[in-house]
Amino acid sequence: MMSSSSLAAALLSSVVEEHHHSSAKVTVVGTGQVGMAAAFAMVTQGIVSELALIDMVETKLRGEMMDLQHGQAFLRTVKVQASTDYAVSKGSKICVVTAGARQNEGESRLALVQRNVEIFRTMIPQLVKYSPDTILVIVSNPVDILTYVAWKLSGLPRNRVFGSGTMLDSSRFRFLISERLNIAPQSCHGYIIGEHGDSSVAVWSSVNVAGTRLADIKSNIGKPDDPENWEQVHRDVVSSAYEIIKLKGYTSWAIGIMVSTLCNAIMKNQRMIYTLSTLAQGFHGITEEVFLSLPVVIGEGGITSILNQNLSADEARKISESAKTLHQVVIGVKI
Repeated sequence: MMSSSSLAAALLSSVVEEHHHSSAKVTVVGTGQVGMAAAFAMVTQGIVSELALIDMVETKLRGEMMDLQHGQAFLRTVKVQASTDYAVSKGSKICVVTAGARQNEGESRLALVQRNVEIFRTMIPQLVKYSPDTILVIVSNPVDILTYVAWKLSGLPRNRVFGSGTMLDSSRFRFLISERLNIAPQSCHGYIIGEHGDSSVAVWSSVNVAGTRLADIKSNIGKPDDPENWEQVHRDVVSSAYEIIKLKGYTSWAIGIMVSTLCNAIMKNQRMIYTLSTLAQGFHGITEEVFLSLPVVIGEGGITSILNQNLSADEARKISESAKTLHQVVIGVKI
């Protein structure tokens, strides 16, 4: 009986040795709902040529790998691998980290952060060991704190370590505005900056449709004295994840699509502007060494520029407070 290798040798005449590591390889660490939504989006959208999955639960890991592999006949060919060994990530252009501990009932935020720091102590050096030129994209929550931790542990330059931050919050913001105005979300432009969380800042001063600032039409938009209560849009952005988790148990699809879009922008050097968690020290009067979301230019080298965004006095005050809130957590973390 002919072996599969013998059949391949008879069928195919080799010209050169196969090149094993592609520049379009992405590793996803964590095969929970978020990690697999991101993996699924990248595979189905043809973003990657090689995908590596890493998790500590070997049975689920193998099942997820097989499930993706078995759809290959319907898609562009993607090499999908999975392992509990970080060596599978070797040669990754991007490493997406979605793994982390969940908050226990009654557990403080700082205690949760510290447990995740312990996980990151093992994870981050291993990723950098096998892919020293990689870009680290942190999705695990609390994302701003853990992105700071990953930056410190990795030793990589600041442009190659960033978090998903408020990129999804900004998408939610645009969608909710578009629903009120009855136009497409792609035609509404606005940003949520600062912490991915309760102290995030809606930049109402620059929200616009086709270049027309809504604040020029309605000067009190987003403010407490606005009778149309546009401020509720930002409150709905902040509560969105909580509401989805209450309804279905977890968030997955939107964050998965977001991660895939971000990885595509990196792979194709698209120079897109997204609000990502980055080292914000020196911007908007922030003196603390903290990571929070600002509009940044993203390309194949990671973050190449940070937008010098014009903020109102109130917005600048709020992002300064957001930075201080995050810094209070950072100084309590033992890395």
